[in-house]
Amino acid sequence: MEMRDTDRALVQAATAVAKLRCRSENHTVAAAARTADGRVFTGVNVYHFTGGPCAEVVAIGAAATQGVTELETIVAVGDRGRGVIPPCGRCRQVLRDYFPSIRVIVGPADAPRVVSIGDLLPETYVWADQRVDGTADAVPAPRPGD
Repeated sequence: MEMRDTDRALVQAATAVAKLRCRSENHTVAAAARTADGRVFTGVNVYHFTGGPCAEVVAIGAAATQGVTELETIVAVGDRGRGVIPPCGRCRQVLRDYFPSIRVIVGPADAPRVVSIGDLLPETYVWADQRVDGTADAVPAPRPGD
């Protein structure tokens, strides 16, 4: 897929957040996600030795707090000028489960490109296809207390 002006603007948004907020070892990646109507949500990773959410998951959560249920495009950018970085395997699975048609910006700084999440996670495990109870929920139902 070809990079659009809105895709370049999304990379710039993530880069701005990385420059402003990724100033310690606790926050080293920023992400920006855009809805079809142009709203942009950002997030940074939360590093912790026990694990922590990636920037893409934080951006998804930020969008969810505003009632967003569909995201069109997402990008992650590393701190210290590392540029666009691809989502990790866990983020690829989350993106695929929640937003099966999301576009993901990947590639080097001088030649970023847009790919579908399906291209990044071929032959993926699809939660809805594996439901034993016959429901077609795209993602697991919340657990009691969530």
